[in-house]
Amino acid sequence: MIPINAIDASWLAIDSEDTPMHVGSLQIFSIPENFSETFLRDEVERMKAGEVVSPWNLKLTKSGILGRLLSPSWSEDKVIDLNYHVRHSALPKPGGERELGILISRLHSNHMDFHRPLWECHFIEGLENNRFAIYTKIHHSLVDGVNGVRLVERTLSDSADQLNMPGPWSIGPKAKRGKPNLQAKPELRGLIRKSFDTAYEQASNTPQLVKALGKLLASSAYKHDDLVGPFDCPSSILNTRVTHARRFATQQYSLDRLKKLATDTDCSLNDIVLFLCSSSLRAFLLERDSLPDRALTAGIPVNVRLSGDESIGTEVSFILANLASEEADVMKRLNTIKRSTKAAKEHLQTLPKKVLIQYTMLMMAPYTMQLLTGLAGRVGPAFNVTISNVPGPKHALYYSGCKLEAIYPLSMIANGGALNITCLSYNGSLNFGYIACRETLPSMQRLAVFSGDALDELEAAVKAKQKRKKKTNGVRS
Repeated sequence: MIPINAIDASWLAIDSEDTPMHVGSLQIFSIPENFSETFLRDEVERMKAGEVVSPWNLKLTKSGILGRLLSPSWSEDKVIDLNYHVRHSALPKPGGERELGILISRLHSNHMDFHRPLWECHFIEGLENNRFAIYTKIHHSLVDGVNGVRLVERTLSDSADQLNMPGPWSIGPKAKRGKPNLQAKPELRGLIRKSFDTAYEQASNTPQLVKALGKLLASSAYKHDDLVGPFDCPSSILNTRVTHARRFATQQYSLDRLKKLATDTDCSLNDIVLFLCSSSLRAFLLERDSLPDRALTAGIPVNVRLSGDESIGTEVSFILANLASEEADVMKRLNTIKRSTKAAKEHLQTLPKKVLIQYTMLMMAPYTMQLLTGLAGRVGPAFNVTISNVPGPKHALYYSGCKLEAIYPLSMIANGGALNITCLSYNGSLNFGYIACRETLPSMQRLAVFSGDALDELEAAVKAKQKRKKKTNGVRS
């Protein structure tokens, strides 16, 4: 058995029919003209003959709710039905982006069977312009965003000449240590020692945790700096109860275009991403006469996984940022976001890595309790929206000779947070994946359109500022 850490166990505890805690990716490939018409069908059948490795072969030792809550652990499933986990579908003609989006929305809505390994892989043919898609979903307790991207990247090749690639389920993370003994039973002496070691470590870290949490709460209560704390935000239509049906939308931008804006405004790329999300949400809520007078805040996962660590499970902390959504002025909105993220990152950097997981658990404990007790979506939110930015492959990749044209991330939502925006970079582009509750936010594509408007607006504001500066310098000289 493999014990499940506290953060990953929380994803399992929160999981329900209306709030499934799986994450996913949508990859779109182009098929070379000289390939057989039965190429995809043949590939799927060939890959089903491959082996299944960790984490794809892990299932919950006890699948019931009590087992997930009290002592969750993974065990190896010796008999895996790949005909269940691997599906082959076709889009109705013409297979456009709209039809693909409808199918992915439905697939991502479906809850997974907790008696089996928690993943599915769907091969979807019939996409226009001789393309196909692969949609993969896996439970968040098995992978985080960064590790999920690494798993996807390892299923692909740098060369179009490499054929007969194995299925994703046949390629696991790179082995960091020897293969764990899944069947070994822990000895009492080892459990006692581990308990004492854990207690000692927690006690020694307590002063740092108390100081960090105290500063966060004080900043939230007294507004004396740019640091944002939990519950320091208004309620909005984003923070209601959710149902199981999902809406999925996408957007794609050139990384060079966004990086130029970051350079021109002395911001990080992530600040530009947050600005686009904030501005599109502002327009979206204004259109519905639902924009709060106070600024929305974003919960932002931060990768704390060490370089080279590809172990299963979640290795993230969390920061909160002011989105300045109430601010009409474009540059003021961006600068507020910039100051807020800078303060949050500096605050997080005061803590050593060994404390970060405990800090994250304590900071998010009130929100987690809302989810576990059913209060989420009925009382004030800890933050308004989750926004992630995950680095992906920098160069073109191929799957059995087919070029990967785009890859879009799909995350999860929960009660009290009906929208999640996740970005993933690939081969010179930044791909946005919007996932939302179908009933709460039915017009997801409007957010994607508004983010494009926001990008144009920011570029215009930067050019106007540069023109004024140049004119002023000319007068002075």
